[in-house]
Amino acid sequence: MQKKRKYTLRQRAARQEQTRERIVEAAMKLHEERGPADTTISAIAEQAGVQRLTVYRHFPSEDEIFGACTARYMGLHPPPDVSRVGQEDAAQHTRAVLLALYGYYRETQGMWTVAYRDLDKVPALEEPMAEFEGYLGSVADRLVAVWGGPRKSKQSKQSKRLRATAAHAVAFSTWRSLSGQGLGSRTMADLVCGWIRAASLTG
Repeated sequence: MQKKRKYTLRQRAARQEQTRERIVEAAMKLHEERGPADTTISAIAEQAGVQRLTVYRHFPSEDEIFGACTARYMGLHPPPDVSRVGQEDAAQHTRAVLLALYGYYRETQGMWTVAYRDLDKVPALEEPMAEFEGYLGSVADRLVAVWGGPRKSKQSKQSKRLRATAAHAVAFSTWRSLSGQGLGSRTMADLVCGWIRAASLTG
């Protein structure tokens, strides 16, 4: 009898976990298709094939479902680890970093488009977007470093221009704008690398 009870509890826990997974998958799909601001709990419930109360039972607050959705999406689509890119030559390193990042943007553009669009409308987006911006900041810092930025005064006009150019280079909005002009990733990387080189040389 005890064994049967344990088996039943395990079955119930497994079903609950499956339901939770369906809800997260549904939320992620709707966020990418409609945007977070236009994704309601009712829509998530319908997409997942459950009742609204079931969604609330697993995720009592909007922040919790956003957190689970973000964790799942970033687990499936992690940003490129640019620390693995060699640094033998500043221009080659920069192109390799940008190609990795721009390839990532091309694959995930749907989600980042709606996330940036809805950032001011959905408070729950603030933390995950701040984390992504922090990642982009670290990539920009890396580009500054390979062009000799740390050897210059951080207060100099040249250093500020280099940092601003690197930050612009890695921004999703920059990729989206250039992509909208019909440019491919390699062409974009070469063009933006030229911007950074110019900023590093300007006195």
